[in-house]
Amino acid sequence: MSTPPPNLASLRIDREAAPRPSPSAARALLWALPVLSLGAVGAWVVMLPRAQQVRVALAGATGGGTLSSEGISANGYVVARTKASVSAKIPGRLQFLGVAEGTHVKVGDVIARIESGDFEAQLASAKASAAEIEAQLLQAKRDFERAKTLRAQGLNSDADLENAETKVSVTAAQLNAAHAQVELARVNLENTQVRAPFDGTVLRKDAEVGEIVAPASAGGGLTRTAIVTMADLGSLEVEVDVNEAYIAQIRNEQAARITLDAYPDTSFAGRVRQVVPTADRQKATVQVKVAILDRDRRILPEMGAKVVFLREGEGGPVAAAPRRVTVPAAAVVTAADGAKVWVFENGRVSAREVEVGPAHGDQVEIRKGLSGGESVVVDPPAGIKNGARVRVPGS
Repeated sequence: MSTPPPNLASLRIDREAAPRPSPSAARALLWALPVLSLGAVGAWVVMLPRAQQVRVALAGATGGGTLSSEGISANGYVVARTKASVSAKIPGRLQFLGVAEGTHVKVGDVIARIESGDFEAQLASAKASAAEIEAQLLQAKRDFERAKTLRAQGLNSDADLENAETKVSVTAAQLNAAHAQVELARVNLENTQVRAPFDGTVLRKDAEVGEIVAPASAGGGLTRTAIVTMADLGSLEVEVDVNEAYIAQIRNEQAARITLDAYPDTSFAGRVRQVVPTADRQKATVQVKVAILDRDRRILPEMGAKVVFLREGEGGPVAAAPRRVTVPAAAVVTAADGAKVWVFENGRVSAREVEVGPAHGDQVEIRKGLSGGESVVVDPPAGIKNGARVRVPGS
């Protein structure tokens, strides 16, 4: 008996009966995809190597430039040799201000006045006390004369005469003390008058009427220490910083020509008044003060100026001062193959071989390898490599 073939039609898949995902499951999947993506990006950022933080400093440079045969030139500013910030001798409220910017004053002129009502009352009280003691002294002298007459007639004792004499001496001493109190009250009242210390011009008002002023800032930020700033415009001069390589060619009383930045087409005659006997080690310069011989109302304090120190006779061009580059000593790394510094640029560092010169305090001179103005890494971390990405504080 033969077996019938199997019926394969019963093995078909019924696709109509397949389960479909619910709407809530699909919505959850849509929300999960962005979260998973952000998590993957965050993990990738965390796993990236972070740039090292370093501290940088600028390589300074001084010197350089070319000078003409006319003389040495230097830039500076106009300053007043006689200048003062005028303040009151005693604290108080500013009651009167009689000047403004540009006001010319003479020595002793009243510039301002502090409220003085209490000081006037103290002076009046001191005068009244002195008058009272003066009357007591007059009576004591009369009593003493009377005691002498009675003693001559034998009507009183020696003790009575001595007591009368002592009372005169004590009252006289009290009167002297009262006169001293009067003088003190008068000085305190005078100190409410702020007077000009010299002939000059008011440059700036530092306080206004109604503000509290004091010789020292003891009242916090609302207390003014100065009332006006004034200067003697007849004492104007120019202060310039001259490279120390040239300072041997400058002497006192040397002629100079001054050109103001405000008036480049006009020059003024000058003369060296003083070569300051000290140098600035950081800038390698020496300050020179040049008196202005041509007085002009256009010349004002704090104006920029150029000074040319004139040379006597004919001469060739003056040699240019050597350019000096300095960096912090902590930026130089010394190894067996020489010295180098790490230069920071565009977020990366690169090693630069240098030739080191003498040290000046915490700075060291770089003779070769740097031109000045570069950002160098101070105290470079161990293991730093060429091209390494770094960051500086605040970036």
